[in-house]
Amino acid sequence: MQVPRPSRRTISVLALLFALLSLLATPQTPSNAPANQHSTTDNAKSKPTCTNNGTYTNSKGETVRRPENCSAAPKGATAQCRDGSYSFSQSRRGTCSHHGGVAKWL
Repeated sequence: MQVPRPSRRTISVLALLFALLSLLATPQTPSNAPANQHSTTDNAKSKPTCTNNGTYTNSKGETVRRPENCSAAPKGATAQCRDGSYSFSQSRRGTCSHHGGVAKWL
């Protein structure tokens, strides 16, 4: 007796359901209150508050800060992404590629 194989459509639907369920199971931080945000008492003269997302090595082998969610444009940011985060990319190619693209260059 031969066991029937699932169709490509069935496999695609199952993969999509798995991806959606994994997104729902992941704890989310509200976008207006990032987990690593530091509060300040004097907003007029203080530095922007940002999340610290670490660094990555770009295509030139240089270490660059990962895009961060900030209350205002931080020093050294080169672009603001469409999702509101600020990029520190040193080249235009690929800037904000995982953040919806570039909203504006700084």
